[in-house]
Amino acid sequence: MNDQQPPTGPIAKRYGAEFASPDSRDIGWNSTLDTLLDHRSVRHYLTTELPAGTLETLVAAASSAASSSNMQLWTVIAVTDPARKERLAGMVGNQAHIEVAPLFLVWLADLSRAERLGLRLDRTMEALPFTETFVTAVVDVAIAGQNAVVAAESLGLGTVYIGAIRNEPEAVAAELGLPPGVVAVFGLCVGYADPGVASGIKPRLAPSVILHHEQYGTMAEAEGIEVYEEALKSFQVSQSLEPVGWLRAVLSRLGRVSGLSGRDRLREALLRMGFGLK
Repeated sequence: MNDQQPPTGPIAKRYGAEFASPDSRDIGWNSTLDTLLDHRSVRHYLTTELPAGTLETLVAAASSAASSSNMQLWTVIAVTDPARKERLAGMVGNQAHIEVAPLFLVWLADLSRAERLGLRLDRTMEALPFTETFVTAVVDVAIAGQNAVVAAESLGLGTVYIGAIRNEPEAVAAELGLPPGVVAVFGLCVGYADPGVASGIKPRLAPSVILHHEQYGTMAEAEGIEVYEEALKSFQVSQSLEPVGWLRAVLSRLGRVSGLSGRDRLREALLRMGFGLK
């Protein structure tokens, strides 16, 4: 892969290999697709403050996302206080970009609002303590957060998700004053990317692996993963990173419990935090 010409076109770049892109004249290519396919994680930020109204715009974009039965079982906390960002960064493996980025958003699965509604109306919310309701909240907040990411990137901002916010859910809850029935699902750094640090488009598994027609199939999986392994290693070399590839990363994360970085205790923490998970 290293001695080949780099892929051209936004779709080919996303897969890190030559790919038969649809004819833009047929599908009506537009700037929204450019924004989506140009996504990359940004971990180096300028300290430049965001323009007034940026936060409100991102939240409005998040609120415009789909919500299961319009339950809107999510909340977001905007963190800008340097001391609080420093403490949160310490809870997620000392990720310095949380401290540098001017805005850190913590996205919450929130069942407490519905519980308070039931109390005000003197109604027992029987479905609240079920796993399905928790899953609904997690799906809702994930969709909302992704809307905010697309909105931020359309404004020329960079972002990176922080899944490690789940490493110490109870410590995070204490720091943010979360009531029972609320848990941080992920964090999100938002700011202007440092132009002095290059960041490329990380390749993803090709459609031959992830796109199936009519029924699930694995016929092309092994070959597709082999091609992807080389594409990802090539990308990592281009970013001055160790070429660990995909297979090694998956085995490291899922091959041993320690790869979960404490999140193997998440269910027990959720039960202590007021989630029923029946």
